[in-house]
Amino acid sequence: MIYRHIPGVQVKAQFSNCKKFRYQLTIENTTKTNGDSLCVIMQNPSAADEIIADKSVQFLEKLIFEKEVELFRNVKTIIVVNQFAFVQTNGFVGSPNKIGKENNRYIRQALEDSNIILIAWGKTNPYIKRQEDIIRIVYSFENNKVLMTKKHPSRGTYQDFIMPFTY
Repeated sequence: MIYRHIPGVQVKAQFSNCKKFRYQLTIENTTKTNGDSLCVIMQNPSAADEIIADKSVQFLEKLIFEKEVELFRNVKTIIVVNQFAFVQTNGFVGSPNKIGKENNRYIRQALEDSNIILIAWGKTNPYIKRQEDIIRIVYSFENNKVLMTKKHPSRGTYQDFIMPFTY
């Protein structure tokens, strides 16, 4: 199935030179003149880029820009980063060589540029050591509001999906 970005957004993807790693996907709501930035941290990127979305990205665009969720009412920009920057749709297995040499830098920059952080890697994500590394980075940005999803966005529902962050 092909997923499209929702109408009214402008998307920019930041890939490695070899195109095997996507470090950041920035989605801007062009119908807003200003607003907050939301950093979403997921497991690893799929096929989403400037032209196409994937199931998770499209779900987040709809949740944040269309569903009138109070927490996201003022969000203008979504900055998607991942635990692992290696692009793979199915059968992903996380390992140190799939993190990407620039990934932590992009995660830090996304956190610095955001008012809200959404941990969205899902409860079944088995990469505890990598999660702990990222949580340490998140905690270094004390002024941000940190939330989490109950499930990975690819399995999300629009009701009762967001909760306070606990680790």
